[in-house]
Amino acid sequence: MDKERAAGKIEKLREQIKKLNFDYFVLDKSEVSEAVRDSLKRELKELEAQFPNLITPDSPTQRVGSALSGRFDKVTHLTPKKSLEDVFSPEEVQEWEKRIGKFTVGGEAGREKISYICELKIDGLNITLHYKKGKFFRALTRGNGTEGEDVTHTVKTIESIPLELTEPVDLEVSGEVYMSKRSFENMNDEQRKKGADPFANPRNAAAGTVRQLDPQVTAQRDLSAFFYELGKNSLPDNPATQEEVLITFQKLGLPVNREFRVCFDVAAVRNFCEKWHKQRENLPYEIDGIVVKVNEKSLQERMGFTAKTPRWAIAYKFPAAQTTTQVLDIIIQVGRTGALTPVAVLAPAFVAGSTISRATLHNEDELNKKDVRIGDTVIIQKAGDVIPEVVSVMTNLRTGNEKKFQFPTKCPVCGSKVEKPEGEAITRCLSQDCFAKERESVIQFVGKHAFDIAGLGEKVVLALLDAGLISDPADIFTLTGEDFLQLPLFKEKRTGNLIAAIEKSKKISLSKFIFSLGIRHIGEGTSQDLAKYIVSHLHKNADIKPNEIFGSMRKLLLEEINDIEGFGDIVASSVFEYFNNEKNHALLKKFADVGIVVFADVLNKNTALTGKKIVITGTLNTFGREEAKDAIKKAGGISQSDVSAKTDYLLCGENPGSKLEKANELGIKVISEEEFSKLI
Repeated sequence: MDKERAAGKIEKLREQIKKLNFDYFVLDKSEVSEAVRDSLKRELKELEAQFPNLITPDSPTQRVGSALSGRFDKVTHLTPKKSLEDVFSPEEVQEWEKRIGKFTVGGEAGREKISYICELKIDGLNITLHYKKGKFFRALTRGNGTEGEDVTHTVKTIESIPLELTEPVDLEVSGEVYMSKRSFENMNDEQRKKGADPFANPRNAAAGTVRQLDPQVTAQRDLSAFFYELGKNSLPDNPATQEEVLITFQKLGLPVNREFRVCFDVAAVRNFCEKWHKQRENLPYEIDGIVVKVNEKSLQERMGFTAKTPRWAIAYKFPAAQTTTQVLDIIIQVGRTGALTPVAVLAPAFVAGSTISRATLHNEDELNKKDVRIGDTVIIQKAGDVIPEVVSVMTNLRTGNEKKFQFPTKCPVCGSKVEKPEGEAITRCLSQDCFAKERESVIQFVGKHAFDIAGLGEKVVLALLDAGLISDPADIFTLTGEDFLQLPLFKEKRTGNLIAAIEKSKKISLSKFIFSLGIRHIGEGTSQDLAKYIVSHLHKNADIKPNEIFGSMRKLLLEEINDIEGFGDIVASSVFEYFNNEKNHALLKKFADVGIVVFADVLNKNTALTGKKIVITGTLNTFGREEAKDAIKKAGGISQSDVSAKTDYLLCGENPGSKLEKANELGIKVISEEEFSKLI
């Protein structure tokens, strides 16, 4: 990017960040998540690093804190407030350790030892308290870091904040005012009853409550606080470590978060961060990361500060649920049913624990509705924590260089005509011989919800197709060791393992076999519905030949298929068309010829779980999660993803999430793995 374009983008980013900061810190509302704001700040910081002469004093990267609202008196902080440097990966924690290592003293005994203290990063409103001779005197918001807003009238209503310390000392102390998850839900329920808008998140609710002009409103809402930072004070003995600071606060009667840990190396720091990333749902309050500090106060003083941040502390942010990135290109992928899906090629971005470089735009209508253009800055997330997708476009950041994408009128893979049927959102390739359809069909066939052939992933499938070794899924079962040894990176051991995995997969449950066929509109759930019907009405024997399934299904009328539980007109028509296609008949006969045996799913009629709705939470020891779901279905139960008032059981493993709390609130029976095993 040249300097002129960079200047335009920097200005756009500054304007957007300032607006979001004002909304978030002053108006206590947020149109986007904090992760999105962090991502924009990182992008601005990187551009300013490339073009340092474009940095201005009023840039968001050169300031600490937020603007003041003007409604409250401004008071100068006794100790200026600094922001923490954000890091987002274990590698960045390692880099920080190397930087601060330069401030330690070496010698014959080796480098001076550093200990670290890890504290949960509470997602609330930063607050500073002043005590005079042990009595509560004043409460200030962080403000712009130099001045804060006087919110004494509301903060003193928070029950967890002592109005008098256990010792008559002068004290400046900072911490976080927060609202628990339960209090947040209760407050939003009250907001809805009154016809008022609910708060977006507990952090905004806490901030809005503290900034109330009427302290009675604050008193009615259940706020709490934790404290962690010591400022100016008249303590007789200054704590030598951050751990001692927290212990001192407790002795004085100030609430501290007890989930802290002193670590003696960075590996232990990483373990602590990973632990709470996995377990944060179990906490009664929101956290968005871990604050890591050098524990020794003497080393903190030696390391000092940069213009904006302390060198001796960082904030490790958990992988973002959302972030921003740039659209580098838009391409079309052709699926197994011929569906043309627009996909955004992105500048790599870290989201929910992994680096994302592509995100679905779903279909032409969605692409046009969101108006995604090449060159746009977009907000991305993982739909259901799995599939990356573009949420929205940040149109305020457009520079005029963005390009609209023209949806193709021909298949980009085979060049055939495409069609968008009336009433449908999907455009499809009309060719029956499109290579893309063939490729995606085989990839689904070997996937974990179908034949689940270990070692036979997408790259191997493409290599087999490119080499002409397979032309349809049934050909996989005719492959020999010599065939695989022709492919790059295949040695005898890998080949032997894959041949064994293919042989093992030849016996498969009916529902998974149906799913493997890639029948349009047939997913996992409808595959199970169809399998249940076939076993109940067409085949009573344990093992079924694939061509026998075809013969039985072919005899059914469309009306009969439409009567299958869970089927509607569209699904029924798709199944009817599949089993009345001679090409598919030949494929199923080929499956029988290569030795595929389909066994009837065990569908017990009268178990303790028949008709029961079950949700799984935590880590199971004797079952994999998919195994447990299969066991529920085979026992006639219904596996659900979320707890509701209609849930019958919560199957609870180790380290359960928020589902356990919700189940307890609703009075739902919680069962262990041992109890579950007895029920099935």
